[in-house]
Amino acid sequence: MAYGYVESEPFQVSLTAGVLEHMNENTSTAQTTETTTVDQVKPLTLVLGASGKTGRRVAERLTAAGVAVRRGSRTASPAFDWEDPATWPAALDGVTSVYVSFFPDLAVPGAPEAVAAFGEQARQAGVRRLVLLSGRGEVEAQRAEKVIAETGLEWTVVRASWFAQNFSEGAFLDSVLSGEVALPVGDVGEPFVDAEDIADVAVAALTEDGHRGQVYEVTGPRLLTFAEAVAEIARASGREITFAPIPLNAFTGYLAEAGEPQEVIDMLSYLFTEVLDGRNAHIGDGVSRALGRAPRDFADYAAAAAENGAWK
Repeated sequence: MAYGYVESEPFQVSLTAGVLEHMNENTSTAQTTETTTVDQVKPLTLVLGASGKTGRRVAERLTAAGVAVRRGSRTASPAFDWEDPATWPAALDGVTSVYVSFFPDLAVPGAPEAVAAFGEQARQAGVRRLVLLSGRGEVEAQRAEKVIAETGLEWTVVRASWFAQNFSEGAFLDSVLSGEVALPVGDVGEPFVDAEDIADVAVAALTEDGHRGQVYEVTGPRLLTFAEAVAEIARASGREITFAPIPLNAFTGYLAEAGEPQEVIDMLSYLFTEVLDGRNAHIGDGVSRALGRAPRDFADYAAAAAENGAWK
């Protein structure tokens, strides 16, 4: 997917970004609000990863707009588990559109095949529209985008850069609160994207016409190094926070000592060494194309997060 690190189920790492997405899952139940179309079909949107950074925001926006939402997670009813295809039919029953965020990350081996199998089940279940959360610069993620496009359904890809919210809601949070963010990354620029923008684009694609077949590369409006991003947070929060680049082996050693599974360590190593090699050091136009407005700046994100008490 994208670099919120894993977008749906929880997982206890105190540092990083796509795997970062699965900290502190909030149990949610399905919403029951229903709307009807002229042909009397009642639209129902399945939001996978509904407790993750983007999935939660997508579900909240849809519900506020009066769209019937089924929240997809292992703790929902009916449950949805990417690792258990037997849970998919019940979650898809009656669904007309799906926000697809893959657990643990589209970069992991086998992700495209799982997405392809899910897409076929969605087609057979009568789903009309799929919106896939993807990640920039990931070969496996782009393979998953291809299989979504081959389903024959209406599809949109939201290809995201690293989430700003990793610093306030994800695994960077503990490091920020400790006063030092130590990661195996140097001066490469990253156009951190606000998860609010990702959710706005996804909701537009789920509920409006005109987004079919689009790949929206969503980023913030400027490049920042991780050190510059941490400095923005320090200014906004009034806290003394520093950034320290560390060797990859020190980082992976810390994760191993913390008891993280080897597959998680391998994935984070891949993201920090390959995805952050400069390939994504450019700005995307997905937010402006999808929404007709500029993306939110990291400084605005930091100011809002500080005001809401994220770093107190």
